[in-house]
Amino acid sequence: MLHLRVISPREHTDAAVALLRQAPGLTNLVVLPGVAQDPPGDLLLFDLAREAANEVIERLTELGICTAGSIAVENVDLMLSDAADRAEEEAPGEGEDAVVWEELAQRVDDDTRITWAFLAFLAIATQIAGIGVVVGSPILIVGAMVLGPEFGAIAAISFGLLRRRADLIARAVRALVVGFAVAMAITFACALVSTWLGWIDATMLDSHPEVEFIVKPDKWSFIVALLAGAAGVLSITAGKSSALVGVFISVTTVPAAGYASVALALGAWGDVGASALQLAVNILGMIVAGTLTLLIQHYLGARYHRAVPLTHQERGRRE
Repeated sequence: MLHLRVISPREHTDAAVALLRQAPGLTNLVVLPGVAQDPPGDLLLFDLAREAANEVIERLTELGICTAGSIAVENVDLMLSDAADRAEEEAPGEGEDAVVWEELAQRVDDDTRITWAFLAFLAIATQIAGIGVVVGSPILIVGAMVLGPEFGAIAAISFGLLRRRADLIARAVRALVVGFAVAMAITFACALVSTWLGWIDATMLDSHPEVEFIVKPDKWSFIVALLAGAAGVLSITAGKSSALVGVFISVTTVPAAGYASVALALGAWGDVGASALQLAVNILGMIVAGTLTLLIQHYLGARYHRAVPLTHQERGRRE
């Protein structure tokens, strides 16, 4: 179930309440007239089955509530209520399969921002991967995979392709390019200093066969990337954070970037090209699978609703 808090302008409240009373999957409706101060209006509180959320949010947005008021949505981890159970049974489809498009749009939009935290996590992950390469530690490689924050931008590209949003795709590509460029530059600089200190040399890249898979992209690399991309999008839309960790461990984006940086510092040009190709194959595979997964979810959702609604941001852009 989802819990929604709506601040409705007084002139829209009657229409909003009438809409909510007829909506399937809705329960625990509370109307508090005149309690909202900024923005001014009435406060509506209610619980809603996840699979019914798109229709309700779209209709409320069409009333103009987002312009003069607000809509806030929270996930409910536990609800003990027979009325809520009946509401979920009335709603079409299954909550686990439902994509709340407004929620996804906001999440991927946030993930395209180049923040200090994004750059720091990606740089640290790439350096850990670089160390894992030179010492031949699969444990460090896996740790770097988990730490990397790049999947959010990849999912944003998939969402942008589905919605035909060139602006979102451009921001996501920019985040990936800038993020990996900064992370690889820092890792390259650290590796270069390590070579000057005599800590590492080119022979170390040949003495650890357990990490050679990073520089051997093949059909299996692309197949794993496809599976990981599909699983990643499903984990985001279903709110399964534990599954998303498994996605990170499946693909070698960050390890490939770390390997390329170390190989560049050591002058191992063949390994630079191979690891860069591995990085590209994994990103491409995840984008393709992520887009197809969202497309399938789009059509599955259309069985219960007339269409996948435009998000509030997209609607404002078109207007």
